[in-house]
Amino acid sequence: MIAIILLALVPIYFVLLLGYTAGKRGVINNTHVGELNTVVMTYALPASLFAATAATPRNSLLAQWPLLVILGGAMMLVYPLWYLLQHRLLRRSASEAALQSLTVALPNYAAAGLPVVVALLGPTHTVPVAVAIAAGSLLPSPVTLALLELSAPQAGGAAKTGGKAARFARAMGHALIKPIVLAPVAGMVIAMLEWKLPIIAAASLGQIGQAAGGLALFVTGLILSAQRFRLTWNTALATVTVTVIQPLLALGIARAINAPSDITCIAVLMAALPSGFFGVLFGANAGLNSEESGSTVIASTLAAMVTVALTIAWLYGPGSPP
Repeated sequence: MIAIILLALVPIYFVLLLGYTAGKRGVINNTHVGELNTVVMTYALPASLFAATAATPRNSLLAQWPLLVILGGAMMLVYPLWYLLQHRLLRRSASEAALQSLTVALPNYAAAGLPVVVALLGPTHTVPVAVAIAAGSLLPSPVTLALLELSAPQAGGAAKTGGKAARFARAMGHALIKPIVLAPVAGMVIAMLEWKLPIIAAASLGQIGQAAGGLALFVTGLILSAQRFRLTWNTALATVTVTVIQPLLALGIARAINAPSDITCIAVLMAALPSGFFGVLFGANAGLNSEESGSTVIASTLAAMVTVALTIAWLYGPGSPP
């Protein structure tokens, strides 16, 4: 069990450390990462998400509906509560609150989920990872993109037209056509229609998609190297929410809908992953530097060395409860 845990976690921290070290040592300029970020968010990750969901058999995809409910429910419980805490109570800007909420609510499915699940359960158990990534791309991600767009200055000083609801609807429409959101939706449609991607198309997508996880981790480490880490009470609370509260929420939802034990285990494990990098990358793409989001990614990633290891031992060790 210890060997499996190390195999699942060490590669993640290794690539993060590579990016962080490259930025700290000045090997790569960590203040101008827009181009690398574009490669990740517009090309590599969308290609990976599309290929993974499109290749999922229809029956396998339908059998994962409890996982979608559990993870989606847990994320969308945490997201608005954290947003209200930051925006209403602590008076943070809407964009800062949105980035923090996405960082806290969306675990690192894209980069950490796949290696953890493959190391633990084998290469044939990638469907839950695809479903988890799709849930994150379809639920909190477009809401965050819409909030960021609403908060962005208007080009040429143009006035904002329409009420808040209309502007939010327009922003959501823009968010939903971004590649990072549209790709898993298109992939799921193809899977549900039982269409098969041509071999050449799948191989072509694989060429760029296979770099997504490692490149995203590297860019995240690079971005974090330019930020000052501060362990504030807010960061500590966010870390506890990510590593402890959200997995417990997932377990509660799984028990409430009477999910199968294998779905319950994988849902709790996925919910226990450290904070994802989407908040950091979305912020960089919008020209925003959220120190709290970066600190939360660092703190939760460090804490997950212990919490994820304990979660794996609890779920998959001898006499596991679920």
